[in-house]
Amino acid sequence: MAISRRPGSTEFNPYYDTYIRKVKGNNFIQNLKDQKNETLALLSKLSDGKWNYKYSPEKWSVKEVMIHIMDTERIFAYRALRVARNDQTPLPGFDQNDYVPFYNALHRTGNSIMLEYESIRNSTISLFENLSDEDQGRLGEASGSPVSSLALGYMIAGHEIHHIQLLNERYLI
Repeated sequence: MAISRRPGSTEFNPYYDTYIRKVKGNNFIQNLKDQKNETLALLSKLSDGKWNYKYSPEKWSVKEVMIHIMDTERIFAYRALRVARNDQTPLPGFDQNDYVPFYNALHRTGNSIMLEYESIRNSTISLFENLSDEDQGRLGEASGSPVSSLALGYMIAGHEIHHIQLLNERYLI
């Protein structure tokens, strides 16, 4: 069930407007599908050395960026599920930097990350494809702000666009 509208400004914290604006058109689910294929094609070309590359010592490696994308997608999809099911419990925020030391990125292969990414993305697509327009428009609270399931779908897509752009620009992949 593909809702054909973009989230309104009352459906998300203004901080996320940067991500939402990166998503083209009114069908974020199609964006998620297209991204999956594009991202996997991009990642499949990386050498082992490139996966571990950091453009600056204090920055994340390509592996860490991809794990961050996956963790964020899982968290946002979980929030979308809770909101869609009309769970009105306020959902806490998370500090992405607290997660990085526990990524175990050096012990991961690029292939294992691609397989996990594909699995997560397929699950996210399935979740949103099976939410009604009413489910996607329902509001809940996350990180102290109102949010709709629809906005969370756009945030997932836009967050990945943001990081893939950085990988292309700063990591030269």
